[in-house]
Amino acid sequence: MGALLVSTPAWADPDRVLCTIRDSRISESSGLAASADRLWTINDGGRRLQVFELDRTCRVRRVLSAGIDPYDVEDLARAADGTLWLSDTGDNALNRSTVALERIRPDGSATLFRLTYPDGPHDAEALLLMPTGEIYIATKEPLSANVYTPVGPLSAARPTALRRVASVGLLPTGTAGGPVGTAGQVVVTGGAVSPDGRSVALRTYTDAYVWAVPSGDVAGALTSGERRRLALPPTAQGEGLAYAADGRSLLTSTEKLPGPVHVIPLGDAAPAPAASSPQAVARQPSSGLEAGDLLRTLLVPVGVVVLLGAAISYLLARRH
Repeated sequence: MGALLVSTPAWADPDRVLCTIRDSRISESSGLAASADRLWTINDGGRRLQVFELDRTCRVRRVLSAGIDPYDVEDLARAADGTLWLSDTGDNALNRSTVALERIRPDGSATLFRLTYPDGPHDAEALLLMPTGEIYIATKEPLSANVYTPVGPLSAARPTALRRVASVGLLPTGTAGGPVGTAGQVVVTGGAVSPDGRSVALRTYTDAYVWAVPSGDVAGALTSGERRRLALPPTAQGEGLAYAADGRSLLTSTEKLPGPVHVIPLGDAAPAPAASSPQAVARQPSSGLEAGDLLRTLLVPVGVVVLLGAAISYLLARRH
């Protein structure tokens, strides 16, 4: 989440590859964060808390590590002060009694915070960290991702309860990419917050969805239906997501090597400037149930629906 400085007009070209991850230590880039001249990424899972710091050529400059054995890290966010937050929320088998967030401060100190869902286990791969410190976790359930937030301050001494604040519906889009075909179009695999906190995004293996959050009310924005969808370049297993510095582009990464980091211009999906003029209101993202999505869904033949169900079962049965 964080920001990456877009310093040349060429970076705004559609499907622009900023750089490509080739380091064998990063074979499963599952989360992405950025600053003016650095990227940070994590591997899916692992036996030790590790964050890889990259330059703008995707070369590893530093590896941050801590003596915490995570269960299944899936996403990454970076606060303005440089603190890194890891979303240890993967649960493919749906058997975890708690999930966790891990925090690495700039001084290298690390803290684990356990969390509990109010309604049983969930697999989750998306973390939203607001500039104000509010945290949201979006689950990976097919067709409808649930969004949770802690009920109070995080504690290292005992689990903090989560509460559900929103649910985001997803429909098949027909966008190519990902490891499981149509099923990959309807599960959330990553999240990001714009540097000013006025826009949030969730991604699937194939598409990104962007909401304007002018008032800071993330739950209200996600439940309003006001969103824009952007088809992402096809990749092997796209999960990482971050915003560019001006809030008008997204950065994406993928598991598997080589792993391109794409720059995706938001265009009209970018949030309007903070203003009360009619022009500013007119530029807010439009209705979340995209007409193209609805049309595709209505025209999907029964055979494709059956294949979707089979693909979803396969997706939930394997580890990502």
